[in-house]
Amino acid sequence: FRWWTVRTAESLGLRGWVRNRPDGAVEVHFAGSREVVERMEAALGHGPGGARVDRVAGHGEASALPEQGFEIR
Repeated sequence: FRWWTVRTAESLGLRGWVRNRPDGAVEVHFAGSREVVERMEAALGHGPGGARVDRVAGHGEASALPEQGFEIR
């Protein structure tokens, strides 16, 4: 899921990061134009083939993001 997230975010021109959490969830933080952010949120709701997405929770804080690019932490 993390590699798919990176490829999807980079294809949309977003900057940010993704990581696995100890509870098994995947945490993603990203920033971009409103339209592109909404497209990424929709993509995350489906995920890659074979993935199970139970929910996508949004939070409005975009601090501590890389200046450019998208990374796995």
